[in-house]
This record gives sequence, C-alpha cells and structure tokens, in this order.
Amino acid sequence: MSTMLPTRAAGEPTLADVLPSCVASLGGEPNRLGLPPASRGVVVLVDGLGAAALRARVGHARALARLFTKRAVLSSGFPTTTAAALASLATGTAPGQHGLVGYTALVPAAGRVLNQLSGWNDAMPPATWQRRPTVFEREAEAGVASAAIGPAQYADSGLTRAILRGAVYTPARSIADRFAAARRVLDEGSAELVYLYVPELDQLAHAKGWESDRWLAALETLDAEFGAFERTLRRGEGLLLTADHGVVDVPATAQIVFGEVPELVTGVEHVGGDPRCLQLYLAPDAPAADRERLAEAWRSRESARAWVATRDEAVGAGWFGEVDAEVLPRIGDVLVAARKLVAYYDGRGGDTSGRSMIGQHGSLTAEETMVPLLRAGAYAAG
Repeated sequence: MSTMLPTRAAGEPTLADVLPSCVASLGGEPNRLGLPPASRGVVVLVDGLGAAALRARVGHARALARLFTKRAVLSSGFPTTTAAALASLATGTAPGQHGLVGYTALVPAAGRVLNQLSGWNDAMPPATWQRRPTVFEREAEAGVASAAIGPAQYADSGLTRAILRGAVYTPARSIADRFAAARRVLDEGSAELVYLYVPELDQLAHAKGWESDRWLAALETLDAEFGAFERTLRRGEGLLLTADHGVVDVPATAQIVFGEVPELVTGVEHVGGDPRCLQLYLAPDAPAADRERLAEAWRSRESARAWVATRDEAVGAGWFGEVDAEVLPRIGDVLVAARKLVAYYDGRGGDTSGRSMIGQHGSLTAEETMVPLLRAGAYAAG
C-alpha cells in the first residue's frame, strides 16, 4: 500500500532564509522575508518552540502573543531535528547541501552512524563534515562582525565549531543572562549580527513533555525576558524570534519496537535518524530491488501511521532540498517519517535508548515543521 508523500515547495521560505534576510536588511537590501532596513539585527532561536505549542499556550506568553499573528509562522525545513535545522539556519542552505541530514546519520567513510549533535570526532570533523560556509563566515569576510550567545557547555562543542564558525561565542548561563549579554553586545557596538540560543524548552519537552507545567514555566520565563529585552531596543535595532522545530508528546503506549519484525530489518546494516523519522541504511552495494523491498515491507505495515520513502523518493519530493552528490550517501536508503502520534525504536539487543523521552520531533507534521517568526523593533513593520 502506497501513501502520497508530502512535498517541500522549492519557493517556500524556511528557517534557512532567516539569517541571510537579516544580513540583507543590515545593508538595506531586499530579502526573502521582507525585513525592512536595520542597523543591527538580533535573531533569537528557541529550540523546540513550535507554532502549534505556542498557539496552545499563548495566554501564558503576553509579549510573544502580541507579535504572534497568523502570518508570523515559518517552515523549519526537514528533518525537524536540531543539528540539521541549526545548520540550515547558520548556513542559509538545506541539509542536502550542508550535510547534516538527521539526528544520527551514516558517516560513509567510517561505516557507522554518528550523532550529529555530540558525535563529532576525526571521522566527522566539524570543519569539513558541515560542508558550507556559515553566514557568520561570509559576513566576517565582508567586514561585518557577528556574535553568538548561548550556554557555556556549547562554547567549544563540535556542533558549535561546525555551524557558528565566524561568530564570537559569548557563554551565558540563564535565559536572562543571554538577553543581558545581547544587550551588552549591542551597546558596545562589537557586532552587527547577534544570534541568541535558548535550548531550555526543548530539553524540558524531551524530559517532561511540552504539555507539562515545567515546560510552561520555561515559556513564561522566556516571554518575560524577551519582553524586557524588546523594550530596550533602540532605533535601527531589529529583533526576530524563531525556532528550529516543534515538538509532539508521544506516550509510552505509542512506542513501536520494530527490530524483532524480520521483514522490517532484513538487509538493514544501520539505523539512523530520529524515533519519529527513521533512516534505514542497507549495504553500500545493495541493489535497488532491496531498497524497494524494504520500503514496501514498511508500507504494508505502517502506511497508516507513517510516510515511507526510498532515498530517491525523498530527494525527489524535495525533503532535503537540493542534494549534493557527496551528501547523498549520508541519507538513509529508506526513510520512515511518522505522521501519527508514534515513535519507532529498534529494540534489538535490549536497546532502550531514547525511550524515556516524552517530547519528540523529526518528522514532517505541521506540529513539527511550523515554527513562529516574530518580528520586533526595526523589523516590526516587515
């Protein structure tokens, strides 16, 4: 049984357009997001703040609510996982070009799947595995200084070295500390482009769920600090708030353990991706018939709950944007993207990793792909 695949429209603005549009606005140039001219720009990235979740809790976020109009949304891109989305934001390109194609993905030269957030090593060097110059690097070459502000533990991480090249990283412990650091950067005039990262909501969603009181308290904190910072904006300072993906809460009863079903793992050498967007890898020399056979096995069992696509079908549907030849082998031979409230786990060998997570993301549903794009200060008229 086949299910029609969702497609990614080539002309649709995405998260990859945010920083390039902000940079263009600093030069008073036209841009994809229609941002008006600004002398300085601040982009706040709230990890995991989907448009649907914000809309459901907007009564607890007065500052954000005032800016959250029907038009104030954006597609994050695919896959809806942090490493891929943040790389798209930072480079202005799709995963098929920058090369971070999932939460975990195959490193062909090493013959193993590595974590794209924390698995950086000699097999996956930050300077080359992320294949595109960052917006910050391009601006540095043009004489425009950039600042990145985030938690101290990420200051020298592999992902930071891969996607924030060209920006000066300022560590700041709390959400309030980060907004205070952004204000100092603007006051000192040390950067024209400021990127501010807020990971707390995503972390709480994974541990407690986005519908939890803990997540709601973090949203209220974010809202208060965002509102306070917005009130400090001076003439010519533009502020954007967006997110890398949304989150859905998946109950333990909706976890699907597939590894003991022979037809779903026959020929599969590696399992990558996310629980809501599996990437299944066959042997590099596996014939196309094996790929089709595996995809059909998954369709016959899971088409009511997931979109199932071969690599060629996913690329043809534009899921990863334009895909460079070097990136193609990093994408799974077969992809299983949840469209119902489920998550997929291998389970072989007693593997239970990730099964304690409540909040999940990675797939193509509106709850995961649609994120807010809030405009304030000099950008309010855009």
